[in-house]
Amino acid sequence: MRNVFYIMRKELKSYFTSPVAYVIGGIFLSIAGYFFYSILTFFSLLSLQYMQSPYMMNNLNLNEMLIRPLYGNMGVILLFIAPLLSMRIIAEEKKLGTIELLYTSPLRLSEIITGKFLAALSVFIIILIPTLEYPVVLLLGGNPDTGPLISTYIGLILLGAAFISIGLFTSSITENQMVAGVSAFGILLLLWVLGWAKQSVDPPYGDILGYLSLVEDHYENFLKGIIDTKDIIYYLSVVFFGLFLAQRVLESRRWR
Repeated sequence: MRNVFYIMRKELKSYFTSPVAYVIGGIFLSIAGYFFYSILTFFSLLSLQYMQSPYMMNNLNLNEMLIRPLYGNMGVILLFIAPLLSMRIIAEEKKLGTIELLYTSPLRLSEIITGKFLAALSVFIIILIPTLEYPVVLLLGGNPDTGPLISTYIGLILLGAAFISIGLFTSSITENQMVAGVSAFGILLLLWVLGWAKQSVDPPYGDILGYLSLVEDHYENFLKGIIDTKDIIYYLSVVFFGLFLAQRVLESRRWR
């Protein structure tokens, strides 16, 4: 475990000694902030209009009209940001030739991959921290359910972990960071839109597509305030599978 934290610390240092983490964090927070401001403004205007009718006021739901759209959009932003976070993890090592040093080091490949994954995930969580001001603002100005707020962040972190693991896999198959990033985005987009076909396919195939989708039957539950073990197991399985594939790719190249 000490070796994992050594690799993690080394990778974190490389993220924050270069513009990578700051640029990605700035982009994510800028877009998320815009969505928060826009959705909150629209909700406030709607509230003023509905105040004229007590019956209409009963139809206002802070969770459904603000929290779910906001964090749903943050999941979409993550679809673009995660490949940027993960595309350099291994591809850069290959391009610079330092991957050979890792191969000949006493570290196991599983420790190297896990350390790199945890570093990228830590950067994502650090980027998420400033967004905690959104729930604070809502709690100060309204009365939202805290359950969906907590479950949403759990879901967002699990979704980010799954995205990053797939990005790490694509980074392991090439030394070109751009190719790794585009490949990760393509795979993530495919797994995202699988759920869209659920309604047009007869059971049980529609249910299978919904389950395989990264969002449809999993992230949506967290947005509703539902923390289900099957969704947690799903995301952890995706993480394990992505790291497993990356390790197999590196092992196959190690013995060439």
